Amino acid sequence: MDNTEHRTGPHLEPTAFFDQEQVKLEQLPYGAGVPLGIAQVKHDALGIGGAYAAWGDPVDNDHLTAFVENRLGQKLEGTEVLDLAPLGFQWRHHIEDLDDDAHLAVELEVGARLLQGAMQACGWEPHEIEGVLIGSSGPISDDYTVKIARAAGIPEQALKVSIHKACDSSMSGLHLALNPDLIANREGQRNIAEELRGKKVLVGGIEGLSRFTRWSADSFAMQIFGNGAGVIGLIPGENMKFLVGSTHEVFDENGTLAVHMYYPHSRKDRPSDPMEDVQQAGENHIRVAGFMHEPDGDAPLSMESPMGMVKLFVRSGVDFVKDVYAAYQDYLERSGLAGRHFSAVVVHHANFKINTLVKKNLAKLGIELPMPWVLSEFGNVSAASNMIAFLRQLKDMKPNDHVLLYGFGAGTYYDAIAVELNAPSSSRNISP
Repeated sequence: MDNTEHRTGPHLEPTAFFDQEQVKLEQLPYGAGVPLGIAQVKHDALGIGGAYAAWGDPVDNDHLTAFVENRLGQKLEGTEVLDLAPLGFQWRHHIEDLDDDAHLAVELEVGARLLQGAMQACGWEPHEIEGVLIGSSGPISDDYTVKIARAAGIPEQALKVSIHKACDSSMSGLHLALNPDLIANREGQRNIAEELRGKKVLVGGIEGLSRFTRWSADSFAMQIFGNGAGVIGLIPGENMKFLVGSTHEVFDENGTLAVHMYYPHSRKDRPSDPMEDVQQAGENHIRVAGFMHEPDGDAPLSMESPMGMVKLFVRSGVDFVKDVYAAYQDYLERSGLAGRHFSAVVVHHANFKINTLVKKNLAKLGIELPMPWVLSEFGNVSAASNMIAFLRQLKDMKPNDHVLLYGFGAGTYYDAIAVELNAPSSSRNISP
């Protein structure tokens, strides 16, 4: 069961994630117990698979205000209570406030199990994995990707890439794995896409946002965000081929969404400075760190009302996707494929209103894109959402399909790539 009936909008209430028959549910032994649900997906014809998950107690919209008030220890003012059903969110998953060691233990176990679940879905053994790229907004440890790969049995020599670019992190990781001409690949010490071409790779987003929002004490964030993760297994250049793509950065001067950078970063001193840097964090560990607008003081996160984010993301997103779509049309013309179209569009689920307005404004420009809603059970899970949305649509994809993947984060980072899906072939000659 994949609950496909609610893909076109958030108005139909889906089944809670933990109650879906494909979800394997268990308790992690931390605090009073942390429920973890994992679903696996595999497309045999494409050789692409993965796993997605949520952990913590599911909180639905009817009980959300009471939950947040209990967390904050105070009543919410009328303007602080959000009506989230029109934004597409029915549930989000939260865990109790644990000590730092327990939070780390929970998220390490979740991460390792997601990598193992993705490998199992693909029929891969840990020793076969040569790349692990994980996006996270606020990682609980600097070497999180290295630790979960080790715990999953993946060899130390496998390349690990940690990406911290807010909600765009997992899409940025996928872009790095597929596009050798990306600036970060061409100007970095290692061209990640060239290095991983034709190899078995895991790409994902893992977000312990219950922990992050608990620290922030931001009532809007507690209502919107929750825990979620998704990891996909693919072979760059073989069963997922890069066609065109672009990345865009624009600093949100107003701090519509301000997030503290809890990861190593060279910082940004001048407007002309790059908005991300690529660091060699270890012998086989690369960190891509994005500069964010940070909140005043020590608060982890501060955000305006959802409408402020809607305006920011829609305005920038429409212009960006329009340009990538034009590049895709040029590619089709050059390749003699005029008339082809995207079979699916995988977009970050910041909220349903943002995606609806992006789709509507693109349609006014003559760009019709299938942008379904598939994540009502999770809330906004930041960098995990693109990976979950891809896996939730995977069963409807076919060999030779063209798919557009579009991510954006904090009003600052945007990545969009057009890919072609192909049946895997160990005998295929993949040129570098």
